[in-house]
Amino acid sequence: MNEFISEFGIDWKLFLSQLVNFGIILIVLWFFVYKPVLKVLKDRNKKIKEGLDKADEADVRLKEIDVIGKGKIKEAETASINIIKATENKAKVLGEVLQKKLEENQLKMQKDLQESYKRQEEQAKELVLKNAVLLVKRTIIKTVELKPEAVDDALIKKAVEGIKHE
Repeated sequence: MNEFISEFGIDWKLFLSQLVNFGIILIVLWFFVYKPVLKVLKDRNKKIKEGLDKADEADVRLKEIDVIGKGKIKEAETASINIIKATENKAKVLGEVLQKKLEENQLKMQKDLQESYKRQEEQAKELVLKNAVLLVKRTIIKTVELKPEAVDDALIKKAVEGIKHE
């Protein structure tokens, strides 16, 4: 076997020393390069995984918030529709109340106008009666001044005409 190794030009002492050197370099690289690089890669993978997990969690929360937001929007729309309906109902009731008050005021004004007309009519009647009394009184005075046997229609007319011109 020595011959076989020597035919290829391999010195087994040199080969053994190189093998030891390679082992030492391998151990040094293993402890000072491979393990720290492996640790950095593991830490980086861990951070990436945490970031992906947090992104997934954020997506889930965002979807939940979106659902909640849509629910709140629907609630707000429903509330605003209810407020509008309530306002319309209040406006309708207020319109009806105002209409009734207007009708009541119109009836009261009509009644007041009728009463005023009746008062004026009564005052006019009283004035006519008062003037009629005065007219009759003056007519009687004029007719008494004349002779009672001479009183006839023509004389009464003449007395009334005399009173008119006074």
